[in-house]
Amino acid sequence: MSKRKFKYFFTVLFTVMILVSMSASSWAKELKLSVGQSAADLLNKISYPLEKSLGIRLAINITGLAQVLKDLDAGKIEAAIGGSEFTDWMALMEKEGYKIPDKSVYKHWVIGKDLVKVLINRDVTVTALSKAQLASIFTGKAKNWSEVGGEDKPIVVILASQLPATQALFKNLIMDGAEYTKEAVQVTSAEDLKNRIVRNTGTVGFGALSQVDHLVNAPSVPEIGRPITLITKGEPSETVQNLLNYIKGDGQKYIAK
Repeated sequence: MSKRKFKYFFTVLFTVMILVSMSASSWAKELKLSVGQSAADLLNKISYPLEKSLGIRLAINITGLAQVLKDLDAGKIEAAIGGSEFTDWMALMEKEGYKIPDKSVYKHWVIGKDLVKVLINRDVTVTALSKAQLASIFTGKAKNWSEVGGEDKPIVVILASQLPATQALFKNLIMDGAEYTKEAVQVTSAEDLKNRIVRNTGTVGFGALSQVDHLVNAPSVPEIGRPITLITKGEPSETVQNLLNYIKGDGQKYIAK
């Protein structure tokens, strides 16, 4: 084959591949979901292979756990996904004054597990914290990092208002139900929390495993885990059921990474 013919053949082949790819994308079924941060981390692992293999494109709105369920009730999404057990999720809604007359209208499945990690400003070099030390920090009993094996720096606790389920989990598993320090700095989202910790010395908070990177110190702590639950109102649609089947099957090889 001459160079000219080869070049022509390659151009045509490349064009066909692009058109096929665009066509496949246009045929994809969009699945609207409202999710918590932990659920978003799980879904991001499977979004590309899911669209490639089943033609399901995930349209993900990340928000607080309470708003996730409100979006489901309002019919804005086909499924709600968050880092919480179903019963705890319902209790959270009631605590926030959101009335659910009949909980049986919801169907729910556990689709994964989320690990909560403690995030500290890198100026603090502690490498491990026990349950007792963490409780001391977040209740405000410990005022200085030197009290828990760190430097002589004031401890500044950061809490995010959009993480009520995570706060409840941490409070129950680590603090044995004790209250958070009243001196905690209140921010809005998980992103706000991490940004505050990155920029301010002595700060500490907690968030999703995906937030751990070179910008923060994430010491070894007792495992703090919770299920990731998917909820539908009524029976799942065909698209949601396909998502559930994928998560339980082929998607596991991506989730496990």
